Amino acid sequence: MSLVPTQHQRVLSGMRPTGPLHLGHYHGVLKNWVKLQHEYECFFFVADWHALTTHYEDPRIIADSTQDMVIDWLATGVSPGASKIFIQSRVPEHAELHLLLSMITPLGWLERVPTYKDQQAELKEKDLATYGFLGYPLLQSADILVYKAGQVPVGDDQVAHVELTREVARRFNHIYGREPGFEEKAEAAVKKMGKKDAKLYRDLRKRYTEQGDQQALDVAQALLENQQNISLGDRERLFGFLEGSGKIILPEPQALLTPASKMPGLDGRKMSKSYRNAISLREDPDEIAKKLRTMPTDTNRVRRTDPGDPKLCPVWKLHEVYSDDATKKWVKQGCTTAGIGCVDCKQPIIDAVIAELKPIRERAKDYIDDPSAVQAIIDEGCEAARDVARDTLDEVRKVMCLSR
Repeated sequence: MSLVPTQHQRVLSGMRPTGPLHLGHYHGVLKNWVKLQHEYECFFFVADWHALTTHYEDPRIIADSTQDMVIDWLATGVSPGASKIFIQSRVPEHAELHLLLSMITPLGWLERVPTYKDQQAELKEKDLATYGFLGYPLLQSADILVYKAGQVPVGDDQVAHVELTREVARRFNHIYGREPGFEEKAEAAVKKMGKKDAKLYRDLRKRYTEQGDQQALDVAQALLENQQNISLGDRERLFGFLEGSGKIILPEPQALLTPASKMPGLDGRKMSKSYRNAISLREDPDEIAKKLRTMPTDTNRVRRTDPGDPKLCPVWKLHEVYSDDATKKWVKQGCTTAGIGCVDCKQPIIDAVIAELKPIRERAKDYIDDPSAVQAIIDEGCEAARDVARDTLDEVRKVMCLSR
């Protein structure tokens, strides 16, 4: 028996198409996606509407980057056979759910999201005093909830967005999940489970509601997932009944914390397009070598004979990503004794980065040469995503009295 409810076996994640993907994206996100697609039901989307929140004045980069981004995903191993790859704006249910959720979301919830003021300060050259920028965390909530995704891979800085989504889902369920005669319908659904399972469900519910036993909740949720005798509506009622709430229409997601990317930029800061310190996934090998050879190093090494300190050198951070223990030992000894020069130190990194990107560049070329195949993958992914999103919106419209 699985202890993971169905919705928690579904993962959703996206990227904004605002330029070429680089090594920071590969090590920080894409390698994790490739792993997750074999463990969960994954939905990966190009977040073009999100890109408009900061690039609304010149959206051409969004259109130019969308297909290139999907090609990079495919070239790094994201598989259309193991995940659904789609474009946000081609699933209009995202926008509709965003609008409907905005009717119940307090303004203060959006204003207190930490990244709201942080990004305004970081992107002060842009006019971000717009409703779209204020509301983008709620659009993220709609992205997640429209697929009833239970796991959202995020870094530490994005946990607040998932927590907002949980609060929005909780508020929505509280307002619209209290159907007339809910408890009577839930009790009737329990009886349909059969005498043995009904008794187990009641015992587990009592342990959770009276003692806060989280394991009892997990086991009870798994018990419901494996029930063959109850309808989908009864199952959703019983999920809500477990926690003492109403019918769960929009399940609360969990943040799936991912390790922070250890990929530094060419200047030692975080690798970022905006810092102009990145190596793109399809960078020409000669350009890679040129960028790495001209990286700044420990400022104490003015001359070849001056000893240095690897901890003060941006190149050392790349060795921590790419080099084995023997190479790192060689670098430490050679740098601190001036036994090797900075050019010598950089060569293993140059070789490792070029080797890592060679198969990605080759696979990308195959997709570049066959754009119709890429478009077919996108079309199929968009239709599959819409099928799921439509079902959610049908239910949301019904409980909000917007459909018969």
